[in-house]
Amino acid sequence: MDILQDIFMINKTTIKKSIKSFKKNWIIIFTGLVYTILNMAMLLILGTFFRGILFILAGFIIAVVSSSLISNYLYLLFNIINYDRITMDDFKDGFKYFLRKIYGIFFIAWIGSYFLSMIGGMAGTNAALLSRVISIVILIALNPLPETIYQKNYSSFESIKYAFEFMKENWFNWMLPNIIFYFLLYLITNTLLLDVFTTHLDFNFSFTIKGIVLYFLGQTLFSFIMIYRGHLFKLLSTSTRRKRMYMNKFYN
Repeated sequence: MDILQDIFMINKTTIKKSIKSFKKNWIIIFTGLVYTILNMAMLLILGTFFRGILFILAGFIIAVVSSSLISNYLYLLFNIINYDRITMDDFKDGFKYFLRKIYGIFFIAWIGSYFLSMIGGMAGTNAALLSRVISIVILIALNPLPETIYQKNYSSFESIKYAFEFMKENWFNWMLPNIIFYFLLYLITNTLLLDVFTTHLDFNFSFTIKGIVLYFLGQTLFSFIMIYRGHLFKLLSTSTRRKRMYMNKFYN
């Protein structure tokens, strides 16, 4: 099986599974509105009660709440990919299910950003360019990190390592459909997704008919993309090209 045939078979299988999962779990589209409301509530509470000396706790609270929302979304995807269904109990349990692992990754990222800021200080006028290059490298090299978190039973550091190894082995099969999908998303919403842990599209409170339609169209495509990524990751992470060559039933 040559590379092109392998790509075709992988994506043919993945799109069939993704369409089936999306039809059964289309309600995930509306999680974006829920997360937007929860983020607004968090900012309102922080702005109201965490002033003065309590402001130093704001960064910690934001990190915990953000990790909790990401955990919730990844747990919903976990249930869609593995069981093809999500329930209200899944939504309630999701806020804490991957919380420790995600917060651990944020902590590692914080340590990394601290050392990068030291290097950036030595870079002088090139600091902004260096930071942008590093952000792009992270976005590409650790792109499947969300899927690694909810499909692999690894620690925070091991998840980062596995996501990087996965990209080295599957970069073309992974990046090709992702680039196509995110380009379509950009055409519809004029939004570039530059965060590995994006869980929803910003609503921006455009209450015009066009704004609402474009938001839900974009959120629908985004939700399908995340389901597609989940099935694609599961297929690629549990097989090799040689295995797929001798197991055509793998695609049925």
